[in-house]
Amino acid sequence: MALTVKQQFFLALAIAFPFFRVAIFGDPDIITDFVVPAGANAIELDGKFFTYTGMRRLVISDPPANFTVTKAAMPEFPALNGQSVSYAVLHYPAGSVNPPHTHPRAAELLFLTYRTLEVGFVDTANRLLTQGLQAGDMFVFPKGLVHYQLNCDEKNFAIAISAFGSAAAGTVSVPSTVFATGIDDEILAKSFKTDVATIQKLKAGLAPKA
Repeated sequence: MALTVKQQFFLALAIAFPFFRVAIFGDPDIITDFVVPAGANAIELDGKFFTYTGMRRLVISDPPANFTVTKAAMPEFPALNGQSVSYAVLHYPAGSVNPPHTHPRAAELLFLTYRTLEVGFVDTANRLLTQGLQAGDMFVFPKGLVHYQLNCDEKNFAIAISAFGSAAAGTVSVPSTVFATGIDDEILAKSFKTDVATIQKLKAGLAPKA
């Protein structure tokens, strides 16, 4: 019997888990087995503390209409504090993009579980390195470098799982950081060698929808 898309996804996740264990670690070492939340007693903790159920909805829901990242990082899963690892599941609708961004505290190891993606990053020599991925492929985005993912398929969605060598890798969106944080229009116009009207148009495109 053929596996459904969801069954394929979770089978791929199970297969990929041992590989994600070798993600580059960057968080400080801890001198205890795990970090106990403030006000909690380590003796009273049970398996529930070390369990995250936030991905369950991915099994029962249809693929989202927009690019979506479902995270299992320290804010969502406090037991990751001190463990130097976190996950994200990324859904790419047909033709969608995960815009250029960086993770300042960790490398990202991406495992494509369904369909195809084009990925790339820019190194410190301003060299763009790109690759087309098929389901089953993995790609590493080095720590702190600007990178992106694009679903070139205009008819089918794609799914990927990313592992990070930090419980809180952080995400800095290049478009939002540059054009949606209040940097003066004149500064941006001079920096990008354009005019203020163009900068204002770019900012308007990134403004939250009413």
